[in-house]
Amino acid sequence: MADHQEASVTLPSAPASVAEARSYVTGVLADWGLPAAAEATDTVRLIVSELATNAVQHTFGQSPTFTVDVRLDRDRHLRIGVTDSHPRWPKRLPAAVQQDNGRGLVIIRSLTAESGGRFFVTPTPEGGKTVWIALPWTAPAA
Repeated sequence: MADHQEASVTLPSAPASVAEARSYVTGVLADWGLPAAAEATDTVRLIVSELATNAVQHTFGQSPTFTVDVRLDRDRHLRIGVTDSHPRWPKRLPAAVQQDNGRGLVIIRSLTAESGGRFFVTPTPEGGKTVWIALPWTAPAA
């Protein structure tokens, strides 16, 4: 495998794009050797779902699209970023017990930490941001 691989897709900020982002990343990971049935793939799918959902729901119509970047460095580190053009950085919202939403960042941070990874945000030159997760690569060696 190459020292560095990248893939990305730009999708409309619409609810249907969340499933498309999840499917896209699953396909990329499979192409890079991480089977769709692997536990790590399930973790990544859930993280991507939460990141994409946040990009759709919390940009208040100020980001007509979002981009999902997938990067694999030296068969050791997987990074996934979701970029939107809204300037506000993510923050944890209070979630009442009866609420169906408001736990996305908690889920993302927890799954990332449990996988031995990290969560971070970087600004874009255009004034938006990219929300990243970085995980150890767990695909079996080819």
